[in-house]
Amino acid sequence: MNIHEYQGKEILQRFGVAVQEGIVAETPEQAVDAAKKLQQKTGTQWWVVKAQIHAGGRGKGGGVKLAKSLDEVKEKAGNIIGMQLVTPQTGAHGKKVHKVLIAQDVYYPGANPTKEFYMSVLLNRQTGRNIIMYSTEGGMDIEHVAATTPHLIFKEEINPSVGLQPYQARKIAFNLGVSGNAFKEMTKFVSSLYRAYVETDSSLFEINPVLKTSDDKILAVDAKVNLDDNALDRHPDYKALRDLNEEDPTEVEASEHNLNYVKLDGNVGCMVNGAGLAMATMDIIKLAGGEPANFLDVGGTANAQRVEAAFRIILKDKNVKTILVNIFGGIVRCDRVAQGIIDAYNSIGELPVPVIVRLEGTNAKEAKELIDKSGLKVYSAILLKEAAELVTKVLKKING
Repeated sequence: MNIHEYQGKEILQRFGVAVQEGIVAETPEQAVDAAKKLQQKTGTQWWVVKAQIHAGGRGKGGGVKLAKSLDEVKEKAGNIIGMQLVTPQTGAHGKKVHKVLIAQDVYYPGANPTKEFYMSVLLNRQTGRNIIMYSTEGGMDIEHVAATTPHLIFKEEINPSVGLQPYQARKIAFNLGVSGNAFKEMTKFVSSLYRAYVETDSSLFEINPVLKTSDDKILAVDAKVNLDDNALDRHPDYKALRDLNEEDPTEVEASEHNLNYVKLDGNVGCMVNGAGLAMATMDIIKLAGGEPANFLDVGGTANAQRVEAAFRIILKDKNVKTILVNIFGGIVRCDRVAQGIIDAYNSIGELPVPVIVRLEGTNAKEAKELIDKSGLKVYSAILLKEAAELVTKVLKKING
């Protein structure tokens, strides 16, 4: 589950990670009030107005602005709130901004120059161990750094049996080239960041940039946090951080029915049980000349109600020209799925697109009998190859 920058910073502060102070606002007037409070608390004379969406590259799209007066805070917040912000990570459609973070200016001049670093904590799936990835080239896309100057990216792998060791935190600070008080601050920052990652059951903590201020403090200026959905039951307070405005409405509806659904850009709707079979089905669709319109896993305990809900969700996508139902009855019974298909027809009415049904496994014979007796106009398949051929046939018929 992705969360906003301001929410990520709140979590970091609980674990002793120093962050750029900020207050979230949903209107220009709230933004001015937030700026005044920050001025009283930190003494800042300038403010950064930052769009809060679940995507990186906000500055490139005009979603991060520096304000040098309260009037500018109001003006820039008013321009950003409500805008359709397009960044390299949002796609061409962009995302609507509902709130902004008013943050203190931490790039004030001083005796020492400021310096930006990159740091993230994530799982290395090849080794099954957490790693801290870091670079002296902060404030830039890490993909660009990796492509142009890969020698400037460092990785520190953590042994799960002992966790992050003090010498590893010192090694990271040394490789980043900090010294004196900044060295002590950086080792503390690294240790606290790793503790936050582990104890929140996160799948990603990315801080870009980590800032060394002119007075040698180390701060998280940004925070991209991804919490592991599977661990949210251990952190009920984090469930409240979910922002449904940032998610596709259809995917939100699917989650309410316990369906694993991801919208894609194709023309063939998929209803499958099991992630592996779903991926194979998508490959079949591609080989047949179609494009998958979605990933939809009804799960191993699918009943008629969930199947009907799955049909309704797929049909909300106007690009869908046909639907392929591919169920292997291992845990789920094929006759349950067949009944769900029949109920969907009876409830929704005749479906507006052709439906290809492949039911194989537990109670497949009973499932076929249910569909045959129902009088439904569906294309039936037994083998995957047959399902692929039917996809080709249906698409050719639709396309003329």
